[in-house]
Amino acid sequence: MAGQSAARANDFPTVDRVLYVQECIAAHPGVGRFEMTNKCACALDALAKELKYEEYVALSTASKASSIGGERGSYIRDAAQLQAGIKRYRALQARTEKACFIGAPD
Repeated sequence: MAGQSAARANDFPTVDRVLYVQECIAAHPGVGRFEMTNKCACALDALAKELKYEEYVALSTASKASSIGGERGSYIRDAAQLQAGIKRYRALQARTEKACFIGAPD
């Protein structure tokens, strides 16, 4: 029972899990939906092992916001601390996607 409560302590809300999987599937077209659903769920499970939910929200939001053009996005792009977090998040995301066999083999 203690293992269950420890696992649930860092569990992500269902809606955030669904959104992550949907975004992941959309980012990798051409692969079967069932296959990508499982691979993307695997990637999020791996991220959840590495990041607390609050940290995931902050880093994924900053990562997405860094692509905002113009002056609004410059706040994110010019903040060294945010850039370090974004770089860490994207590296972690790439590692988890590779571990879950997401992406085209090169």
